[in-house]
Amino acid sequence: MNNILSDLRKELNSNIDSHTKETAQHFFKEKVKVYGIKTSIVTKISKKYFDLIKDKSKSEIFNLCEELFQSGYMEESFIACNWAYAIHEQFEEKDLPTFETWISKYINNWASCDTLCNHTLGAFIDKFPKYVGNLKKWAKSENIWMRRASAVTLIIPAKKGKFLKDSFEIADLLLTDKEDLVQKGYGWLLKEESRLHQKEVFDYVNKNKKTMPRTALRYAIEKMPKDLKSKAMEK
Repeated sequence: MNNILSDLRKELNSNIDSHTKETAQHFFKEKVKVYGIKTSIVTKISKKYFDLIKDKSKSEIFNLCEELFQSGYMEESFIACNWAYAIHEQFEEKDLPTFETWISKYINNWASCDTLCNHTLGAFIDKFPKYVGNLKKWAKSENIWMRRASAVTLIIPAKKGKFLKDSFEIADLLLTDKEDLVQKGYGWLLKEESRLHQKEVFDYVNKNKKTMPRTALRYAIEKMPKDLKSKAMEK
């Protein structure tokens, strides 16, 4: 199994692009560790090597994901997220602590957070909705990425109109968070809920607009018609 990661890392190193490496940091406030590889190429490499391990057990694949996360490289974290999501049909309730550990120990930027949570965690909560309460615990964490994760985990279910009540409860917990990346996270969640629940989200925003940071508010109303946007932005 170690040969797989060794070969994968050789291929990553052979695809480093100096311009991508130089510009990568511009998208992040925090320092990020990158090879400097275009996302489309990382995706191709990820698929190529997943084909070599897809018949392994879930625990073996999770162990490989853990090693990828441990490297600290953003590209390797993307591959770990892709591999974990690729076996989402095998997810069991007992996998949640593993996912929580990955967020708390290894996630250190919004891109890795969203890649893991939108897909892997989103699929888990969709399959085992009784664990949505755990997201509300994450919303109270001192760890910024756990707080962002509490919102962005529900992004894809929210597009289908699911978890509306829970989304509002998470937004309540994060409402006055000082971190703009958390504000953007729950604002994004409200925006996705507004696709199928426009009135409910508008009413929520209108009720909370005096305390909701403008960053979160703007994200939440992005999909709404002009007249509702104007009303929501009124002080």
